[in-house]
Amino acid sequence: MRFRSLASGSSGNATLVQGRAADGQAPFYALIDCGLPLRQLRAQLQTCALTPEDLHAIFVTHEHADHVGPCFDLARRLHIPIWSSYGTWLGAGRPDCDGMWQCARDGQTITWGRMQALPFTVPHDAREPLQLRISQEGLDIALLTDLGHITPHVLAHARDCQALLLEFNHEPDLLAASRYPPFLKRRIAGPQGHLANATAAQLLSQVLHSGLQHVVAAHLSQQNNRPEHALRWMQQAIGTHPIALHIATQEAGCDWINPTS
Repeated sequence: MRFRSLASGSSGNATLVQGRAADGQAPFYALIDCGLPLRQLRAQLQTCALTPEDLHAIFVTHEHADHVGPCFDLARRLHIPIWSSYGTWLGAGRPDCDGMWQCARDGQTITWGRMQALPFTVPHDAREPLQLRISQEGLDIALLTDLGHITPHVLAHARDCQALLLEFNHEPDLLAASRYPPFLKRRIAGPQGHLANATAAQLLSQVLHSGLQHVVAAHLSQQNNRPEHALRWMQQAIGTHPIALHIATQEAGCDWINPTS
């Protein structure tokens, strides 16, 4: 099992996970969010020698535009099974998916080939947001963005993974000095908003263990953060642990992350 970010940031998010199909031989591709225009998604998938027609499953974490994008329409047109919470489906306008939509629930495992995807709730200002822990044959990855604070439920699902994609959204000083209106600053920094670098580093330090091999900093604000800030906070959190650190960018995401069991 491996994964890569196709794009990550306030202008659009998409993550591709590759596992094994049920036969254990063929690949199984799951797209987590698609807050990108379809043309951009096609271009990003092309860098992986794939097209949208190669996708086997889509999961939508919540209904905000930078995550949902054309997901439901793509599922309907290409007959790709798509999962989201009921609240996300409502928040997206009850889209007609021609029978492709399936309801995802906190704590109820979804089977994708040989992968097991476990949705879990997070504190964010959407109708019913979910993030994911995905497992296959002794490998575990957690995809964790768009949350305003750390909860025991979040920590329980982020522990004991070999790889973690984690939101490092903003630096409070940059956010405070930005041209964002006050209400937006309050939303981003609030308990249902996005993780500041220091809070993300605190979360990382709480799930740190000897088996963690990769951490990807994701959903960096282009206005209110810098890659070097996120990297410094990650390095501080991991100390001397030999963990590969990566930054997912808005333009290109990041390359394939290949954890091992």
